[in-house]
Amino acid sequence: MKKLVLAAALSAAATTAFAGNMSEPVIEAPVVVEETASSSAGGIAIPLILLAIVAVAAAD
Repeated sequence: MKKLVLAAALSAAATTAFAGNMSEPVIEAPVVVEETASSSAGGIAIPLILLAIVAVAAAD
């Protein structure tokens, strides 16, 4: 009976040693999400504000 238990324990321990393989792991590329501007007026607001400041400064 001891030999049967010992054989079962050794065979269980031996099967875990061969669980993996030697191939390279598969790594998926990360997903890149680009944010887009919500409106086209956002890019023109700053130059218009600067132009208004220059116009006010020139009027004084």
